Amino acid sequence: MSAVAQYGSPMEVAERRVVVRGAEGPLGRRVVSLLGELDRIEVVESPTGEGSATTCDAIVELGVGDHDTRARRRESVTIGAADLLADATATGADHVVLVSSAMVYGAMPNNPLPLTEDAALRPDPEFVYARQLASVEGVVEEWRRGDAQRAVAVLRPAVTMAADGTSSIARALAAGSGQRFAEDDPGAQFVHLDDVASAVVLAITRRLDGVYNVAPDGWVPGERVRALAGETPRLPLPERVREVVGALRWRFQRGPIPPGLHSYTREPWVIANDRLRAEGWQPTVTNEQAYVEGTEARWWTMITPKRRQELSLGGLVLAGVAATAGLVSLGWRLRRRRRDRC
Repeated sequence: MSAVAQYGSPMEVAERRVVVRGAEGPLGRRVVSLLGELDRIEVVESPTGEGSATTCDAIVELGVGDHDTRARRRESVTIGAADLLADATATGADHVVLVSSAMVYGAMPNNPLPLTEDAALRPDPEFVYARQLASVEGVVEEWRRGDAQRAVAVLRPAVTMAADGTSSIARALAAGSGQRFAEDDPGAQFVHLDDVASAVVLAITRRLDGVYNVAPDGWVPGERVRALAGETPRLPLPERVREVVGALRWRFQRGPIPPGLHSYTREPWVIANDRLRAEGWQPTVTNEQAYVEGTEARWWTMITPKRRQELSLGGLVLAGVAATAGLVSLGWRLRRRRRDRC
């Protein structure tokens, strides 16, 4: 679907100058491309961490929610929010589109299915990134209230996936989904970056104001996630053994996992997309399709060099334990034979 077909004819779209912060990333490239198809929209690209010196009507903030870029630069999400608002004030923008994350809702056993935009924000206390995003949303809302002419659209996408843009957090969540032992698995959602980009463009062209969840229709049951990942059925295990095995899978097979992220694979936090759909947005990629495209690489290709070394050492330790156990067993058998002969 072309941008004109989805967002209206050129005459229906208000003439605007839009600054896209974080334009260098996979999502940014998609947003810039879609906006570029609209004749009355002038796009100014601004890399993550850099401000804009031009006046504009709207600012799209993609860098705050870009965990990997922030982590690589060791930049705080809250600092990114401060830069955003300073940029908005300096350029005279009266509309901000912020891409946050549905992780701000938190993963709780008593979460409604699905979560709507009116649900309370309860991010895992140990997951700093989600807590910071919730804080950023609050700061941006305060900025909006400072002037009656301002509008802010906050987009909260589910786990975002794409062949060229699956983040480390998304890979960890995808790897951990449907992995509980002898328990019911919570449903999971995966939204394609193409659909997130179209939601951003819709927010600009319709000058949306408010919070909007971004996700495909419905969600994928845990057992379906296991099937998509090619996992075999799980045998029931004692609770203690289940926890140990789960911890080993996280540590050796899935790379470094941020503290607090584990809860998002164990409890439900699926979201409703009704509010965004009511504005004319339509998802084009299903949960299953997004998951498959975003996880084509096998798990061992995602292991960091440090984890490979740890896995090798762990294998040597296990081999040593197995060899020792074998020798002990052999010794007991030889002793038994000697006693039998006597």
